[in-house]
Amino acid sequence: MYNSLYPQYTKYINVMGEQNVSEERDPRRLRDFARRLIHDVRALERMLDEEMFETDTRRIGAEQELFLVDHRGEAAPVIEGIMERNTDPRIVTELTKFNAEFNMDPLVYGGDCFSTMEAATDDLLADVRTLAREEGAEPILVGILPTAHLANFSMDFMTPKPRYYALNDAITRLRGGAGRYQIRGLDELFVKHDSIMLEGCNTSFQTHFQVTPDEFPRFYNIAQAVAAPCLAASTNSPLLFGKRLWRETRIALFQQAVDTRSSNLYLREMSPRVHFGSQWVQESVTEIFKEDISRFRVLLSTEFEDNPLQQLDEGRIPNLSALQLHNGTVYRWNRACYGITDGKPHLRIENRILPSGPTVADEMANAVLWYGLVTGMAEHYHDVAEVMDFDDAHHNFIAAARHGLASQFSWIDGSKRPARSLLLETLLPMARDGLDKSGISTDDIDRYLGIIEARVASGQTGSQWQLDSLAAMNGGTRTERLSGVTRGMVQRQIEGEPVHTWTLASLGEAYTPGHIRETRVEDYMNTDLMTVHEQESVEFVACMMDWQHLRHVLIEDENHHLVGIISHRRLLRHMAERDGTESDDTPIGSIMKQDPISVAPDMPTLEAVRLMREKQIGALPVVREGQLVGIITEREFMDVAHNLLDDDDTNGTDDSNVKIAGDASKSASES
Repeated sequence: MYNSLYPQYTKYINVMGEQNVSEERDPRRLRDFARRLIHDVRALERMLDEEMFETDTRRIGAEQELFLVDHRGEAAPVIEGIMERNTDPRIVTELTKFNAEFNMDPLVYGGDCFSTMEAATDDLLADVRTLAREEGAEPILVGILPTAHLANFSMDFMTPKPRYYALNDAITRLRGGAGRYQIRGLDELFVKHDSIMLEGCNTSFQTHFQVTPDEFPRFYNIAQAVAAPCLAASTNSPLLFGKRLWRETRIALFQQAVDTRSSNLYLREMSPRVHFGSQWVQESVTEIFKEDISRFRVLLSTEFEDNPLQQLDEGRIPNLSALQLHNGTVYRWNRACYGITDGKPHLRIENRILPSGPTVADEMANAVLWYGLVTGMAEHYHDVAEVMDFDDAHHNFIAAARHGLASQFSWIDGSKRPARSLLLETLLPMARDGLDKSGISTDDIDRYLGIIEARVASGQTGSQWQLDSLAAMNGGTRTERLSGVTRGMVQRQIEGEPVHTWTLASLGEAYTPGHIRETRVEDYMNTDLMTVHEQESVEFVACMMDWQHLRHVLIEDENHHLVGIISHRRLLRHMAERDGTESDDTPIGSIMKQDPISVAPDMPTLEAVRLMREKQIGALPVVREGQLVGIITEREFMDVAHNLLDDDDTNGTDDSNVKIAGDASKSASES
């Protein structure tokens, strides 16, 4: 969000002060807020009718969101320490304690505005990096942090601001409890979470484009039409909790993080609060505000200033505080924004589709492509709604998020175009034309569109680099591979070269724990589980263990609740008691070990090692919120012991820890 100390752009939360924002449930206050929304819309319509908006200047602006990571490449919740020393009002907090945001000053559109903004972004990023390093952290520009763990998104890691708590309470109440997340890609993610904190998985590079009221519908519709190709060329969020999902998983995740719809209302056409839109804008920006007010319930409220219509009567420009507050809780990917510049109102299109990173140069290139296409298409098409179906624009956007540059788009007049050829053959020349006619310097055009052209031609977006880096790594645990990608990304961002020039990350760039206390069970557990139901036959389980070379099999019910475990020794003991000549139809539940000891994913590895040693057991099921998510066995603890022995040689690891791990793996292998 733009900070209130920069009056060119005033956003809803700065108008009111965060300390006064709260979830609104009182019926009378809800009616008062609705009345105020009506007054704000009427005031906006009056200002439009009386042509009070700024029309002689076009401006651009941007907001940079980022993650903070520690020496391991994992989320570092240090924002409070950073903010204690920060003196720049442009650097602000975000939802989680391991996110940060900073806001670039608005610039007049033209000349070298993009290289100027890139330099300003680099400077602010350097300031954040200096502040973060004093807390033992580094900033990283990526749409979703590859090393993020579900445990990072508990309420303990929410930045302590009233607005965040109020928003969480409101959304949780409206959706009736925990959110359910389902995203399918190369892998599949199914998870339930009891807060909006997973919204903090997402960081973006948001750009603003000031337009006149008359041209707003036309430019906004073009922004919708070009959202897909811009996103396809810019993806940088392919991984979530170790799963390879969409090329821009951020799109699916953000929608589900603040979704208030109930799953049993499938017959109704209900829009999520994060959405692309439902139709082209016909005549005015007010269509967007009116639709969102009509569709989405009020989540937050605050105390308001004077009646906006009265302010207009007195010759003052109203902030439209209620409208801005409500607009800030509806997350269109291209959002309409109202603001005030030097006492004069203006309208902006806020582009929220672009991910953070991989470098500042890449981000600026992504933004330049978008600005160029919005202005370039305006030169070619009077009304894009006449030559393109809205549903095609929406479908293209989802396809780009899923498949990136491998997408196929339904383009102008119904033509079918692969994303890469559409960009290289049609859209890059169109963007160049739009930028040139807008007075952008030739050097800026060549630099930034050159980055896009090379990236699209090579196919190496940020997402593809992450996926290819993982695929090229041989050996190592999943945690080590994700650490290698993340730490490799941090280093390459410091060097600053665009992502299409990057070499792949290697396992050698991963963090190697200097002490077992720095690891958790989830760092070693196996999540590719082959489980059975307790009514399966012993013969079937024996065959499965033989075929898949398993020493332990977990038994779960239909709701994935752990009910038992069977080891190869227990199975052999049972089979030895029979003559072995007949098939064994005995239910596995009759011989399994019931209610086995289990651990949580975030348990420190050393505690799990000690538990296995004390209980003389060969495997520990891993359970989260009552459901089975993994297993850690003697095989993994042999890796722990091996790593500790290596660490002992190089880092002076405590001998007692090596002995505990070694004893645990030895006793486990004998059990």
